[in-house]
Amino acid sequence: MKRTLGRSGIEVSAVGMGCWAIGGPWNMSGSPAGWSAVDDGESIRAIHAALDLGADFFDTAANYGCGHSETILGQALQGRREKVVLATKFGYDVDEANKDVRPYGPSEEQSDAAAHVRQDLENSLRRLGTDYVDVYQLHIWGLSIERALEVRDVLEELVGEGKIRTYGWSTDREEAVEAFSTSPNCGVVQQQMNIFTFNPALLALCEKLDLASINRGPLGMGILTGKFTPESTFQADDVRAHATWFAGLKDGRPSPEWLDDLAAIREVLTSGGRTLTQGALAWIWGRSEKTVPIPGFKTVKQVEENCKAMDFGPLTPGQMAEVERILGR
Repeated sequence: MKRTLGRSGIEVSAVGMGCWAIGGPWNMSGSPAGWSAVDDGESIRAIHAALDLGADFFDTAANYGCGHSETILGQALQGRREKVVLATKFGYDVDEANKDVRPYGPSEEQSDAAAHVRQDLENSLRRLGTDYVDVYQLHIWGLSIERALEVRDVLEELVGEGKIRTYGWSTDREEAVEAFSTSPNCGVVQQQMNIFTFNPALLALCEKLDLASINRGPLGMGILTGKFTPESTFQADDVRAHATWFAGLKDGRPSPEWLDDLAAIREVLTSGGRTLTQGALAWIWGRSEKTVPIPGFKTVKQVEENCKAMDFGPLTPGQMAEVERILGR
């Protein structure tokens, strides 16, 4: 299965590999933002397994592990760079030594990210072991449109210099995306999207403007895999123990409402021999041809399950309608 990254014309596997979790522990302004301990050797084996199974799109960020995710990805892709499409993100002060990330400037909304874009890119290129990035994404969700347009001017220059091929913004604000994407080299948006939570207006905008919708959180931070109960907890250095901003978690535990809804649609999602994970990805593909989900991973087994979802493809229109009926939407 292949998909195209919007107006950029870049072709990628229909499922990408989200590389947040392989960054290991780190803090965002002092608060845990990683996915607990990680085995770098297993991460590299998992990346190689993804390549062997037909996944060629990898999405990371300078933030993830304060550069560690980029470094491990770069090591895994030595000698294979031309076989993959690399996406990373920027916009924060990354302290690699102390594993802490903080905004540039007095606030995220007014961050002076434009002044740091070039150095941020050079730092990511060093860690990734490459001289260009295919997809470069602004990582500041709430940056003001005025400041974002300053960033966009620099990104356009970087496309012209061959340092990046296309760019986008990781945000769920459609008015921000519409303003940011008026230049021809903007090809993607990264939005939160899974069966239970996404912004339909932003997805419709992607379809209208020919932008790829790269989907973070396609498995609901793991809740949609079916491996958790209402009593499940997470380690103190796992972001899920602290993610009050995510609807699928309540007080550091999986949302009972989400688990109930997941049980209700389980039969549809697992039709044809799919696992719940594969059904959740199939729903995203069934929602729009612009979507490219990027489920996270820490093990070879997780990568194998994610990649094999491509063997089944999207849910049928009838199955999509049945999910909506059951959920009462």
